[in-house]
Amino acid sequence: MQESKSSADELIAVILQGIEEVKGQDISLLDLRDIENTVCDYFIICNGTSNTHVNAIVGSIRKTVSKAIKDKPWHVEGEDNAEWVLMDYVNVVVHVFQKHIREFYDIEGLWGDAKVTSVESSLNQ
Repeated sequence: MQESKSSADELIAVILQGIEEVKGQDISLLDLRDIENTVCDYFIICNGTSNTHVNAIVGSIRKTVSKAIKDKPWHVEGEDNAEWVLMDYVNVVVHVFQKHIREFYDIEGLWGDAKVTSVESSLNQ
């Protein structure tokens, strides 16, 4: 279980930093708090250009969160094929997709009642 309880806002900021450090693309934050019976409060969704890029994003998130707030994911799934990796930080769940897989599953469409915020990268490419 989690050793240190950090605020969701702090965790989100650090996760976004981890994504941006390795140029994760098309970052969205879905606020699920106003939807009944959800398993978490937030989804962070982004995509990479290949399975190598997806794994780099996941590794960067893991390292950045661990270093900044001494937290680690409760569960990580999908690293073997790296088409869709899910990182569960309990109140925040991160989905890292390859672009074509993200389009196919359309998580934003499935959670249409969520408040969606597009995150503009602070790292201009």
